[in-house]
Amino acid sequence: MSGGLDSTVTAAMLHDEGYEVVGITMKTWDYATSGGSSKETGCCSLDSINDARQVAVDMGFHHFIIDIREEFGESVIDYFVDEYLAGRTPNPCVMCNTHIKWNALLKRADALDCEFIATGHYAQTRFENDRWIISKGKDQNKDQSYVLWGLSQENLARNKFPVGGFHKTEIRQMALDMGYEVLAKKAESYEICFVPDNDYRGFLKRRVEGLEERVAGGNFIDVKGEVIGQHNGYPFYTVGQRRGLGMAFGKPTYVLEIDPETNTVMLGDEVHLARKSMLVKGYNGVKYAEIPNEGLETITKIRYKDAGMNAVAFGQADGRVKVDFTHAVNAIAPGQSAVLYEGDDVIGGGHIDVPVFED
Repeated sequence: MSGGLDSTVTAAMLHDEGYEVVGITMKTWDYATSGGSSKETGCCSLDSINDARQVAVDMGFHHFIIDIREEFGESVIDYFVDEYLAGRTPNPCVMCNTHIKWNALLKRADALDCEFIATGHYAQTRFENDRWIISKGKDQNKDQSYVLWGLSQENLARNKFPVGGFHKTEIRQMALDMGYEVLAKKAESYEICFVPDNDYRGFLKRRVEGLEERVAGGNFIDVKGEVIGQHNGYPFYTVGQRRGLGMAFGKPTYVLEIDPETNTVMLGDEVHLARKSMLVKGYNGVKYAEIPNEGLETITKIRYKDAGMNAVAFGQADGRVKVDFTHAVNAIAPGQSAVLYEGDDVIGGGHIDVPVFED
């Protein structure tokens, strides 16, 4: 229970259905250690924890706060920093869901002899052909299946997503009907929870001592490898970025590639962003345990708000998955999640390893 709208209605729905509900709020980070300039916000603030506890009091079930800041720091924040230092663009929410939230919830569920865990994610699950399958939430605008591709079959077997079969407007009305007007009107946060000022560059500078001096003065190069300027340090750029380059080039110019070993950032025109293939590592099968070597037709998303593109996925001998798109797509960023769909069902997903450039 984050203290927000969706987890509150989730708890209420299960309570009304007759389940014995236990509320869990996870303290994942300490804002004071991040050194940001903004007010503490989101699911880890004291106000949000108090909101979650008040709901539990109102409905008459137990509520616990568990401190997982150490595990979160190791598995999510350190990963976040390491990925940027490796020239990749991380997906902290995927890592948190895969390695932190579900593990922490299941440990506490076992300790309390609870059979299931439930969250306020907009996604749905079903059991079919001996597999637990994740599918998109009914509200396609709020669908969160993209960030859940890393969940294991064991975790999915014990998970419930009560709000996944509803539109956000319906969930908001449920909260109003329960008398939670403040929660129903609570603004949603789209920021990374441990970077509440939405300045990841500032976070990296504060987190890694001497980083700014260490990476300053690298070269911008063009697609021919010629130096066309200097940048502020490769970790402060992402593939596809156009604004905030710190230099004017007389035309729209985009980040194409990042090389941490040489501290170079390749720039080019939008046409240079196009790629038709990519390799995906760390693949987790959801609907199907594996991707066949002979190929499987998919709709593949390369970022959270991506509509998806028709593609064929091929299992590789080294465990990676090669994805060939029907049409070229722009800004395939190493480190981001690639999630493969069959209709509304999640086939599986992994981390983008490298885009494949083909003339």
